Amino acid sequence: MPMPHAHPAPSLPEVLAGPLLRRLEQQRLVLWLVASTPLQLRLQLHPADAALRDYALDQHSCRVLPIGEHAFIHLIDLQLDQALPQDAQIDYDLLIGNAEGARGIADWAPHLLYGEAQRPNFVLRAQLDNLLHGSCRKPHHAAADGLLCVDRLLGEAHAPEERPALLLMTGDQVYADDVSGPLLRAIHQVIACLGLFGERLEGAIVEDSDALYAHPAGYYQRADLLPELDSNETLREKFFGGVKKPIFTTSSADNHLVTLAEMLAMYLLVWSPTPWTLLDAEMPPLSEEQAARYQTEREHIEAFRGGLGKVARALAHLPTLMIFDDHDVTDDWNLSAKWEETAYGHPFSKRIIGNALSAYLLCQGWGNNPDVFDDCLEALDAMQAGRDGRGHLDSDTQDTLIDQLLSFHHWHYVLPSSPALVVLDTRTRRWRSERNLKRPSGLMDWEALCEFQQALLDHRSAIIVSPAPMFGVKLIEGIQKLFSLAGHPLMVDAENWMAHRGAAKVMLNIFRHSRTPGNYVVLSGDVHYSFVYEVHIRQRNEGPALWQITSSGLKNEFPPRLLDWFDRLNRWLYAPWSPLNWLTKRRRMQVKPRFPSRSKAGERLWNGAGVGQVRFDEQGRPREILQHNADGSPSTAFVKDRDQTRRPR
Repeated sequence: MPMPHAHPAPSLPEVLAGPLLRRLEQQRLVLWLVASTPLQLRLQLHPADAALRDYALDQHSCRVLPIGEHAFIHLIDLQLDQALPQDAQIDYDLLIGNAEGARGIADWAPHLLYGEAQRPNFVLRAQLDNLLHGSCRKPHHAAADGLLCVDRLLGEAHAPEERPALLLMTGDQVYADDVSGPLLRAIHQVIACLGLFGERLEGAIVEDSDALYAHPAGYYQRADLLPELDSNETLREKFFGGVKKPIFTTSSADNHLVTLAEMLAMYLLVWSPTPWTLLDAEMPPLSEEQAARYQTEREHIEAFRGGLGKVARALAHLPTLMIFDDHDVTDDWNLSAKWEETAYGHPFSKRIIGNALSAYLLCQGWGNNPDVFDDCLEALDAMQAGRDGRGHLDSDTQDTLIDQLLSFHHWHYVLPSSPALVVLDTRTRRWRSERNLKRPSGLMDWEALCEFQQALLDHRSAIIVSPAPMFGVKLIEGIQKLFSLAGHPLMVDAENWMAHRGAAKVMLNIFRHSRTPGNYVVLSGDVHYSFVYEVHIRQRNEGPALWQITSSGLKNEFPPRLLDWFDRLNRWLYAPWSPLNWLTKRRRMQVKPRFPSRSKAGERLWNGAGVGQVRFDEQGRPREILQHNADGSPSTAFVKDRDQTRRPR
């Protein structure tokens, strides 16, 4: 595989991805855009029945970060002196160039517009009474893309009050650890076209990123390039029968992304159709078996690519907030103290994890809460400014940035909305097991849980985003517990809130606190199926009401037959009369499932790619819970009464 080299810039489109609407408030607008050159931008706002507002985006309101010779991330953070109206459509435009020859979105990205509109628009909702949410968007999965449902819903919402307030992406927006051959090929072509910066790789078999891209094991064999300890023992754990699982798991590590350039190119390719126009269809040199796999994956990737124009259109019209989960970095990320000790103890594996976090910062994290990332962006500037004669990033400043990100404790955020929105970081502040380093860590440590409780105090209602469900399927959690007790948590990704006694106890006590909200809604993803539970505290007539609403995945599904068996066994083993319920940590909670309206009799779990929607009443309680199905079938409602369900046609 020849190494990527930068192509000349003249044929490149000016805007490569975006704009994405991120955190929007009445007096603050946060947008994300990537261009092939630093742009002179103006943002124009057209509120209904109000005068045009025109803002030149200077260095104070638009920070430009080079990530390649022909790639520049534009972080737009505009403070407004006059508040924008709520619950009214606001048209906007991003103009490129000076006043005389400025070109708007209709000129440089017409695919972002609905119908005959000349500009995109957004609505600032006064209440979070209508939310979309989803997780787990794997480009080469056979399922259709659930974000296309978002585009359809926006196209059907003709009045401002019909618009969702937010799209919440609750984890695994990208799969850095599970990449198809055609997508990796596209990533390498984007790196070449845009001249994305390379890097040196300490502790690796290859010397630098150029050698990595050119290595014969570059496609479908990257597990062979993953790091080894000084003892020459690979970063793997032995399981039953001598089977091994590397720290970057064998089931998906064939094309695991490594460099920062690869991570950044991935984001461009999953959020915009434009970078795909720069590519050719040439297949890299592969064995016969690999070529057959490549062709199968290419069909799914072509279908994914075909919908990206509509995905980009949705993201240009609807404010979107995000939080990471494991696949945004790597499978089993921080699952146990032993995993952390091994992964961060080797410079190459630490670099891979750090590169994924750096890309997350630039493409996801910053837009959630820009105020907390100034120091990180300064470190990024220093890393890019210190490039060597070959254009490689400065390794010392890159490692300094990674150390800074690994100790960063502000990935979580709170939206001062009604109801309050609390988004949890369940990945980087783990409650590590002190008795056995191989046991799963708690998803949040004591200090993080105390901060979570403080964020909830004195709110009447709250919406909580927890990437992993707080109240999951008991049978599956029980299986994970058995494997953990046997010393093999990595085999079953034993990550759930009940896996760590301390974290589970504190989390359940938070819900029983007298000053925390009366109504909680927990939005989750991660598991590749969807379900809804209503949860009440036993023997408390006036206790809080909780709803666990899980929508997963956007473009992923659980193996159907296996999920059917799990669903059936869970109903049998954990029926309301079953004594097994009293062996669970949440035995003081009464958990009642809602039923998917289009399911077979008795089923509680819905298996199908799509996006979730929740409509809330004035008290912050769900009044309608839907799963919009990416396959085009009618939406699935989660209902209280089993008699309301019917078999799908």
